[in-house]
Amino acid sequence: MKRAERKKILVAMSGGVDSSVAAALLLHEGHEVVGAFMKNWSDTKDELTGVCSWRAERRDAELVAGRLGIPLLTFDFEKEYRTGVLEYFLREYAAGRTPNPDVMCNKLVKFGPFLAEAEKIGADAIATGHYARVVMTRGRARLLAGVDPNKDQSYFLHQLDQSQLRRTLFPVGGLLKTEVRRLAREFRLPTAEKKDSQGICFIGKVELKDFLAARLPSRPGPIVTVDGHVVGRHQGMAPYTIGQRHGLNLGGGEPYFVVDKDAKRNAVIVARGVEHEELYATALIAAEPHWISGRPPCWPPAPWPRSGFTGWRGQARIRYRQSLQEVTVKPGEGGLLTVRFKERQRAVTPGQFVVLYNKEECLGGAVIRCRIQT
Repeated sequence: MKRAERKKILVAMSGGVDSSVAAALLLHEGHEVVGAFMKNWSDTKDELTGVCSWRAERRDAELVAGRLGIPLLTFDFEKEYRTGVLEYFLREYAAGRTPNPDVMCNKLVKFGPFLAEAEKIGADAIATGHYARVVMTRGRARLLAGVDPNKDQSYFLHQLDQSQLRRTLFPVGGLLKTEVRRLAREFRLPTAEKKDSQGICFIGKVELKDFLAARLPSRPGPIVTVDGHVVGRHQGMAPYTIGQRHGLNLGGGEPYFVVDKDAKRNAVIVARGVEHEELYATALIAAEPHWISGRPPCWPPAPWPRSGFTGWRGQARIRYRQSLQEVTVKPGEGGLLTVRFKERQRAVTPGQFVVLYNKEECLGGAVIRCRIQT
């Protein structure tokens, strides 16, 4: 590698295998690598040891940094996390919606104050262990899906903008997870066999019902069928989400599924059967669109075959790991988008994000406000 190509890169090291390999690959390429651990949450404790989970994660990051011979900085972003992510998380649940904290954590923490810290130490770029890719085309940063279809995380990164993506590297985005594990063993990294993290972004694996109950006022209410019959009670509407089956405590016969939540009545609406029509929608209304390029795709009339609907045509997904669905998108007043699917969708959930694609390129997305069933 030519000396002129060597860069100073601040790598977000979470203590997991993906970020560990990302740092190792950049070091192997000849870059000056500085590791950084983000302390965003300190309340969650290990059930067995009683020790705050972030300390264990930082210890793993320190072991990896030591193995690679690089420094490891620690940044305390707990205030930013609580203000930007936790408050959003609780506000959305209190309003009867189901939020996605991972999306907001990327937007407001991982690629916000972290990027600012990189600039302070004179880093040319930041890097993370996300499974995604950035390609520059005529001066424009394009976000592409990760090569591994089972690990692609472009869905969670769709709120990033040009200024963030131009200064970001995703070293493992072009690899399969199995290849990342193999490289971790070859680099003899302490995290090579570590399991992937689960749970809420940075908070960890907690019982959502208990987490919300400790932070939101308890408002018991009815569980009601779609035809108006009260079949049970809930202790708080917040943790229920569209498509949920378990945790309803409604016995007997064919299982019930959550099909809606009525904030005004403080009611959880249910229907029997995994294929009940109330679980499905043909379209949705989304708000607050964000476009990675800084502007929306072109909107030439493009009639969907046999549908008579006009608008931009491409692909979308309404949840992580969902296969891409064919859609047409029509812009409306107030920045709203109507997203109509070629095939009806199960469990369209207000508060989640619909993310738009042109094949492997992630274009941006918007927050789902309501579904359309016809």
